Amino acid sequence: QVQLVESGGGLVQVGGSLRLSCAASGRTFSNYAMGWFRQAPGKEREWVAAVSWGGFNTYYADSVKGRFTISRDNAKNTLYLQMTSLKPEDTAVYYCAADRVYRRIAVVSTTRDYDYWGQGTQVTVSS
Repeated sequence: QVQLVESGGGLVQVGGSLRLSCAASGRTFSNYAMGWFRQAPGKEREWVAAVSWGGFNTYYADSVKGRFTISRDNAKNTLYLQMTSLKPEDTAVYYCAADRVYRRIAVVSTTRDYDYWGQGTQVTVSS
């Protein structure tokens, strides 16, 4: 059973920064792509960023490109999301998720392609 535990959320002012972490356990972390999603109140869960299983390729939603950076440390079984220049519209619960496919070549951005999810961490950006 895979467990994902996010941390690092909180309250930050517009323009501020936060770094989210996601600690993984239960299967070989380095063999699976990972992603970050977020869900704002009353809205559907949306994909934010993804990183390939080896960590060499990263992908971002247009809304966060240039402001957020996804990375992973396979030695520590940990996924990160560095968020800068935060905006009020970034306010949401952020979830990390693990790809369901072993060493998938293409990085995916839909919820159905991820089979394990963390419990989420709240990020609130105040104006």
